[in-house]
Amino acid sequence: MALLSPGRAAFWLPAAVVAAAGLAQALSIAWPAGGQPLWWLQILSLALFAHGLRAVAAPRRAAALAFVFATCWLAATFWWLFISMHTYGGLPAPLAVLAVLGLAAFLGSYYALAAWAFARLKPSGALASALLFAACWTLAELARGSLFTGFPWGAGGYAHVDGPLSVLPRWLGVYGTGAVAAALAYGLAGLRARHLRQARSGALLLAGAALLAGLFWQRDCALRACLAAAPAAQPGAISVALLQGNIPQDEKFEPGSGVPLALDWYSRALRSTDAQLVVAPETAIPLLPQQLPLDYMAILQQHFSQGPQAALIGIPLGNPLEGYANAVIGLVPGEASVYRYDKHHLVPFGEFIPPLFRWFTEMMNIPLGDFNRGSLDQPSMDWAGQRLAPNICYEDLFGEELGLRFRDPSTAPTIFVNVSNIGWFGDSVAIDQHLAISRMRALEFERPMLRATNTGATVIIDHHGDVTQALAPHERGVLSGSVQGRDGITPFARWVRWAGQLPLWLLAALALGCAAWRQRKFSQGK
Repeated sequence: MALLSPGRAAFWLPAAVVAAAGLAQALSIAWPAGGQPLWWLQILSLALFAHGLRAVAAPRRAAALAFVFATCWLAATFWWLFISMHTYGGLPAPLAVLAVLGLAAFLGSYYALAAWAFARLKPSGALASALLFAACWTLAELARGSLFTGFPWGAGGYAHVDGPLSVLPRWLGVYGTGAVAAALAYGLAGLRARHLRQARSGALLLAGAALLAGLFWQRDCALRACLAAAPAAQPGAISVALLQGNIPQDEKFEPGSGVPLALDWYSRALRSTDAQLVVAPETAIPLLPQQLPLDYMAILQQHFSQGPQAALIGIPLGNPLEGYANAVIGLVPGEASVYRYDKHHLVPFGEFIPPLFRWFTEMMNIPLGDFNRGSLDQPSMDWAGQRLAPNICYEDLFGEELGLRFRDPSTAPTIFVNVSNIGWFGDSVAIDQHLAISRMRALEFERPMLRATNTGATVIIDHHGDVTQALAPHERGVLSGSVQGRDGITPFARWVRWAGQLPLWLLAALALGCAAWRQRKFSQGK
């Protein structure tokens, strides 16, 4: 008897192909060898997946293929969650593997549903099919980024912080850029040699090639700022010092090792630079203020109370009565009160425990808790003619939330400041993936992004999304440089600040509605 019947082979062979495409999709966000995103690999791997969908007609089989693709893609994207749960959390390895696969499978179900809808409503025309595929893909991406607090890490658009589509985020954001990439991928999947000989298909191909070439030129030419109507620069740049303590994660909260090391190094580093702005990463000071040695905070406050320097410092705040917050404090000369920013978008299982999952968190040896959420309308910190907008950890993953800070152009941020601790994930590709996320936010809002982290990537990103200066990861040091704040509002910021991602939801839903209407009309005409 054959190992695979024709019916089973008809599914498992395409499933193996789309599984490989899913792995390639993960690699496109940050190539392991160098960490760079590969825009062409993202489109090519998605085209391979789209080709598999084109080969099946049954909606259930399309959903199954999409589930395989998405589960492989997502598991290979955030596999490093295993490190936090097993290496640092003490969760048995089999359970940690199952947790990563379970999360990937749950999120992959969004793409399975999207593929089912695509196969169910697929029109006959090539252009209409490409638009419907892009709409279904975008709905799945949006759902993953918003439902159950959202976890859009590794969304397809992040592969395009470089390349021809990198001019689109200022207009469409990461999801709109991903939608364009999805449409191009579907068109690529449908190409045949005989199509190229047809005048219409050849003209469309040439037009697409010309468009990509034009986008490349616009991004790299010297007149890009003029052509893109870039926001005007704020007068003057400010000098910055970004601190990277490289405190071992397994010692970071240990009273006898990591805590005294962090307190001593960050205290000296904060006071030993002459930069106008000094930034220390998330929980750089790993104790509550009331737990610190006597005069620790008083010494820092006195240092920054006068003179030409200010500081942003990651520290937990709170008490048992009012609750706790993952926070950033700002010490500004001449200010009677300390600036404070509380993290709004909390990490599930790390900063809040979802209902019915306390049993899971109790299996890990990680300092977990239920933190208070900061509000979405927290002000920026004014210093040296700039408006500095902090965000903590993976808050820069949610551009629609950062966009709310642009509702009043007169108080809109001129510089973003991300403080993070990716030490939970070891020496993994998570560092490079998070860097791509920050670069995307810089492209969307055309604002520079400062990143001060425990283990990397500690970098300065300009308003074009380019890294201008960087520290090597997993080394203790101070990155000194300068940053130029920016003013003005990009088209993306203009619509996302009022409507969030709703316009993309509506456009994608409209595409599905039109496809359903056309299919119904066609069926009635038979």
